[in-house]
Amino acid sequence: MPKKKKKGYAKYGYLFAMPFMIAYLIFSLYPTLYTMIIGFTDLKGIGKTSFRFLTEDIFANYRTILTSPTFQLALKNTVVMWICNFVPQLLLALLLTAWFTDRRFKIPGEGAFKVLFYMPNIITAATVAILFYALFGYPMGPVNSLLQKLGILSEPFNFLVKKTISRGIVIFIQTWMWYGYTMIILISGVLGISTEIFEAAEVDGANGWQTFWMITLPNIKTILLFTLVTSLIGGLNMFDIPKLFMQGGPDNATLTLGVFIYNLAFSGGYLYNRASAASMITFMIIIAASAVLFWTLRDKDEEALRKEIKRRNKPVKAAKRKEAAS
Repeated sequence: MPKKKKKGYAKYGYLFAMPFMIAYLIFSLYPTLYTMIIGFTDLKGIGKTSFRFLTEDIFANYRTILTSPTFQLALKNTVVMWICNFVPQLLLALLLTAWFTDRRFKIPGEGAFKVLFYMPNIITAATVAILFYALFGYPMGPVNSLLQKLGILSEPFNFLVKKTISRGIVIFIQTWMWYGYTMIILISGVLGISTEIFEAAEVDGANGWQTFWMITLPNIKTILLFTLVTSLIGGLNMFDIPKLFMQGGPDNATLTLGVFIYNLAFSGGYLYNRASAASMITFMIIIAASAVLFWTLRDKDEEALRKEIKRRNKPVKAAKRKEAAS
């Protein structure tokens, strides 16, 4: 009796994945490759543009960007603002995660609190920029009016012309918008930990702090790595709030890499070649920083165990190869 052929369902998987693959190739891969290419050309202008590859010095655009004081300032601003918003963002998210996942007490209205904390993340950046621009308005604005009523200010103060204050407001906005998202990610990681581990800790007499520090944090190390890497990518690509709120000012105090690239490509000279070079440099910085984070936060115990297993299997593989050769 002939064997019955198995019905293959793989083709349906390819069929369902095809729309995503087509969209990815057109709207993601192609623009990335095109950007990579024009970084080695002299493509610029908004009318008739030339697409001539640089022959004498193919890395001229990259050298120009790397030696640009404005690019160096934008990189410095981006790193400082990312670190200053990510650290409090993560600490606040960890605190709320410990609060919401503590097994010892139940928080009334827990779901409502989670929604309120996450809500800033779903508000569009343009709306947030308009809101904070109105709050710190000069001479009439809610913040100025409140501080004058409290007697802190005797006359209106223009917050948005001060470098440190403007940068601090952008940092606060980024923290306020993203701590709820980070909290949700961390909570999902904690909920994936086996309850038996927490029960064993309670039996052993561990308090809430010991449980969180010795059990929760080590078990969400992968989630923390994911949060750190995605925040790094988003932080180095920071664009919407600095651009929409302060236009990179005052005096380039809130100029980020994203705003710098936008200004090169679409403001003034339309230097697409240099903007592409700056984009690729940012891309390489993100890859290098992510690789360092992955290496630093790797599971050292698992890596040591894998090396030990490999070392033990070496004699067995050598014996098999010798046997096969004979």
